Amino acid sequence: MTRKIAILGATGSIGKSTLDLVERSPDRFEVSAVTAATNVDELAAIARRTGASYAVIADESRLPRLQELLTGTSCRAGGGGDAMIEAATGNAELVIAAIVGCAGLRPTMAAVEAGKTVALANKEALVTAGALMTEAAQRNGATLLPIDSEHNAIFQCLAGNRKEDVSKIVLTASGGPFRTATAETMGAATPAQAVAHPNWSMGAKISVDSATLMNKGLELIEAHYLFGLPSNRIDILIHPQSVIHSMVEFIDGSVLAQLGSPDMRIPIASALAWPDRIETPAQRLDLAVIKRLDFEAPDVARFPALKLARDALEAGGAAPIVLNAANEVAVASFLAGEIRFPDIVRAVSETVAKARFQRPASIDDVLEIDRATRADVEEIMKAGAC
Repeated sequence: MTRKIAILGATGSIGKSTLDLVERSPDRFEVSAVTAATNVDELAAIARRTGASYAVIADESRLPRLQELLTGTSCRAGGGGDAMIEAATGNAELVIAAIVGCAGLRPTMAAVEAGKTVALANKEALVTAGALMTEAAQRNGATLLPIDSEHNAIFQCLAGNRKEDVSKIVLTASGGPFRTATAETMGAATPAQAVAHPNWSMGAKISVDSATLMNKGLELIEAHYLFGLPSNRIDILIHPQSVIHSMVEFIDGSVLAQLGSPDMRIPIASALAWPDRIETPAQRLDLAVIKRLDFEAPDVARFPALKLARDALEAGGAAPIVLNAANEVAVASFLAGEIRFPDIVRAVSETVAKARFQRPASIDDVLEIDRATRADVEEIMKAGAC
């Protein structure tokens, strides 16, 4: 049977990888809706190519251009927040939530509240609104499928097993471009060096998060909400080859691991076809060529973002929202050449320490805490506190 899908964030890296898989299996998937933030020309091209019935541009000022580009097609054009929610709650059975940042919160929550199967590539959904999102999923019968390679690996390892038989889960991390770098080297690191990930091809922001290991800290928070385990049962292990994407240890001592080439099309395919599987063009794993797999404990002294994220998870309430928002602003400042690489985590730490927000009761609360935090971290960086 053909599965109807909506791709929220169709012009980003996850969106493009999803489209690559979908267009290889036109008999299995039908694209019902596609969205983008500002890239109206590419969005229109995607809608035309896939035969999507609805295309939405988040920047409503670009709607006239989208309507012009879709003239002569049967694809409707929409713009703005309400249209984004309509795309997320339409007739698609599977919603790919790949919008970067908190901009994806409202449409993702709308899809969950509509009882959809939601494939999550948007970290912010669970980092900032984890309790709200998972409670809404239970209440509305929605299914959350992780697309992040680490969480998807755990999801696959858990298949057919009981949660009460899990001892712990282990998130693996490549260690990023500065895994063996000295503090002095990291202190002088440029944006170009920070985004040069050794294994994965990713956007600038997530690449910098990988360099600070904040990405792994955010994934720790996600894992807590996805799999319902406390912080002390979620470990992080450096694995430079990025072959083992994560592991699950069971109470009998067995450890299951999911392996694969570092290609995001593998976890995306897992979510697209779940509970079945589809073929992908990803390079097949040849362990005889790889020969060895290395592991080491993370150095929390050189990478303090890990402890910062774990502390935020254990503090709960608004702390993960503050952590995420402050990090986004600090990374943007680093990429713009306004602060040094070590200042990213310093700015985040200072902002989290000063925050005094109440536990959010709604997505509106989450977005307000996010907004206020962004202003706070800007002031901290201007004052030179980081």
